[in-house]
Order: sequence, then structure tokens, then C-alpha cells
Amino acid sequence: MKQLQVGDRAPDFTAPGVQRGQVAEYALSAYKGKWLVLFFYPADFTFICPTEVVGFSKTAQDFGAEDCAILGVSVDSVDSHRAWADELGGLEYPLVSDTGKKISSAYGVLDEKDQVALRATFIINAAGVICYQVVSHANVGRSVEETLRVVKALRTERLCPSDWKPGDPTGDLGLKY
Repeated sequence: MKQLQVGDRAPDFTAPGVQRGQVAEYALSAYKGKWLVLFFYPADFTFICPTEVVGFSKTAQDFGAEDCAILGVSVDSVDSHRAWADELGGLEYPLVSDTGKKISSAYGVLDEKDQVALRATFIINAAGVICYQVVSHANVGRSVEETLRVVKALRTERLCPSDWKPGDPTGDLGLKY
């Protein structure tokens, strides 16, 4: 399995998922022309994962304002996702079921020992190219605010220093995403 890198085309997939209690098929190709935060997490009904899943839901409008959709992925079933989303009070984006572990494998984030997805975040641009990725230890939750900041920085198509925020000075990068 090739390790994905920034600049690689994001692997396409189609898989069932749930949003607002409704099951549907979700495909990466459906997000062409939009930015996408694709995040993987180990499992439903765990200690850290709900903090991230709810965090992304609370900021879904902020991501939407950046023309950026959100998809959460774990190896749990659609039924598990539905029950968990209900327990969490509903979510503003889909949870995708990767029970066959094909998506996690394609993105290089399947923990072979435990057979769950690692805690990983990919930001994919409107052309379907990976612009950012981070994988962390399962015991440390990701920062939703930092993910949103990075989306905003990438969308400027400019050089953005550490801790950059919208309105701060940027440099000329000369790249177009």
C-alpha cells in the first residue's frame, strides 16, 4: 500500500453512510468542485471520538462558508452510526461506514493490529487533490478549529505563516489550487 502524500489525487470511494437518520451512498466524486474535510476516527461510542464528531458538527456552517463539506469515516456499521448520531443529538454531516475497511486502507490509515481507522484528517481541494493530512495517536483528539484555520489558509492560495488567521498578512505563493 502506497503512503498517500500531499499533492496526490484523493482515492475515490463509494460507501453507505447516514445523515439525519437517513441512509444513502456517499462518493468522493460527488464532492468534485468543493473542498472536503475527510476525517477518520477509530470507533463510535468511544471517549474521544464524540468530542471531534460533535465539534465538526457545531462548526459545519463555518466549513460550509468556505465551500467545504465534511465526511466522517470509521469501520462501524451504518446502524451503529445512526444510533450514535442520535445519541449525540444529530449531526450536520454524514458518517460513512467503512465496514470492509477499503476506504481506510486506500487512505493508508487502517490500523492493521486493531482493524480500526487511525485518527486522521485529510483536506481535499475542489480538484480532488490532497492538500493537507495529519495522522495522530488514537489517544489525542484533533483540533476542529485548527482544521478550519487550515482550510481557510489553503483557500487563500498564499503563504500563511504559523498561527495565521483570516485578515493577517500573507505572502505570494504563486500556486493555484
